[in-house]
Amino acid sequence: MKKQFIILSNLLLVFFIADICLGTVYIEPQQVVDALLGRENPETSTTLRYIITDLRLPRAVMAVFTGAGLAVAGLLMQTLFRNPLAGPFVLGISSGGGLGVALVIMGATALGIGTISSFGIITASVIGSLAVLLLIILMSLRIKDTMGLLIVGLMVGSLSSAVVGILSYFSSSEELQRYVFWSLGSLGSINWDDLLIIGLLFILAMLLLLWIIKPLNAMLLGESYAFSLGINIKKARWIIIIITSILAGSITAFAGPIAFIGLAVPHLARLILPTVNHKILIPTTLLLGATLLLFCDLVSQLPFSNYSLPINAVTSLLGAPLIIWLILRKRNLHF
Repeated sequence: MKKQFIILSNLLLVFFIADICLGTVYIEPQQVVDALLGRENPETSTTLRYIITDLRLPRAVMAVFTGAGLAVAGLLMQTLFRNPLAGPFVLGISSGGGLGVALVIMGATALGIGTISSFGIITASVIGSLAVLLLIILMSLRIKDTMGLLIVGLMVGSLSSAVVGILSYFSSSEELQRYVFWSLGSLGSINWDDLLIIGLLFILAMLLLLWIIKPLNAMLLGESYAFSLGINIKKARWIIIIITSILAGSITAFAGPIAFIGLAVPHLARLILPTVNHKILIPTTLLLGATLLLFCDLVSQLPFSNYSLPINAVTSLLGAPLIIWLILRKRNLHF
């Protein structure tokens, strides 16, 4: 177990440095390390230092927050529903966040509000994600089979897409362009002020997560068993809702709807460390999610070229075959 954590930590560090080094302009690893540690390097020009500290470093830090946050959100959803296909994207939570963003971006002019700030976008995304997740929770009280719940999530996603389509039809070209660029997913437009908001929300979610590690382990065996251990199921469920909404909503607002990280990473974590203990699963999922998204961001930048790919496209291209491989390898996905 200790060996796996050391390997994952080293991989995270390697991909973090590589994500800053590689791009349109190649920067030597030593120059990156010196810039990060605040050391002077005669080979590092003012332009390179600006690229490192103001362009690539925020992008890499955002990749860590995004990968870790979505991976944990996916793990929480899979535990809550005891469903290996659950996740912020599959159950429509990211779609709800996208709908909230669409309403404030493409509906701002119609309401006479004007330009919406980043804080307004993140608030709308959190509210949209929370609304969809609450709907899924309410449906789960009536629908007992997991397939039915997944269908509800897909229908919520379709409904959100329909509303976004209607808004797009009546929106100006500027509003539509802004939303389309947001929906493609991007880590490159993040600045330090945005990272401050994301970081504070991420820390808040992690602090809340510490309260429910024991309930999470008990809930895997069913709510009746958890109740017999003295677990407050209603309280634990609401805390899970709040954590997932904070993570999925805030990340979706700033980085766009990034697919497959929340679905695939928890299964990879269980493959690396075959355990159901969330004291082990949560840190493993955090490290693995951050490392995987750093790798995807590295691929999306198409190093040594003037082109880049949307991060959402790269995660889907890697995530879909990964899930297929897991199913073929294990024959089924279980906890």
